[in-house]
Amino acid sequence: MSEAIRVLLVEDDPVFRVGLRVILEQSSRVMLVGEASEGEVALQLTERLQPHIVLLDIGLPGAIGPCEIVSTLKERQSHLRVLALTSHIEPRSVRLLLEAGIDGYCVKGIEPEQLLQAIEQVNAGHAWWDGKVALHLRSSPGSGGRDHGLTLREKQVLGLLARGLSNQQIGKELFISLGTVQVHVHTVLRKLGVRDRTQAAILAVQEGLVGGPQ
Repeated sequence: MSEAIRVLLVEDDPVFRVGLRVILEQSSRVMLVGEASEGEVALQLTERLQPHIVLLDIGLPGAIGPCEIVSTLKERQSHLRVLALTSHIEPRSVRLLLEAGIDGYCVKGIEPEQLLQAIEQVNAGHAWWDGKVALHLRSSPGSGGRDHGLTLREKQVLGLLARGLSNQQIGKELFISLGTVQVHVHTVLRKLGVRDRTQAAILAVQEGLVGGPQ
């Protein structure tokens, strides 16, 4: 059995934090190693507890803003993954967090199983983005406007890739073979000019290339 994913929960709303605690503690796939309600404490606990994932509310009180928290965590521990769980989906906030190094973005109200899947995908090195975030970025002014020459099918593949789906899952979702998915992914990476799936997902969100919730 694989090692449980070590998660540090950072959330200032005590009622919401209790609900998240229950979800995380009931799953054998993750291990809740600590909790914090503000950024300064989160930085200290990360050093001490060595989580794999920091599940971060970006609306925390305190002197340290969310972008500084993310960039500081990444500077101190390059292997650490940071997954936002928040109600804030303003395009400017999302783009600033992308620049700071955020690895994924979940919107509060997400189903428990989907949250666990997001944690697993981000821990595996993939980006994960809620469809609502992609929708707001796509419709916002200055969202890019470039499609990089992607076909409709390639955009569909990119959207599923950005949600953290594997090639096998993309194939099932689009009713195409694994080999066809692999060809599409290779073409998408080439057209976007990126090295890997994570970079493709991040660029897709930054430029509003992915669509809304499925």
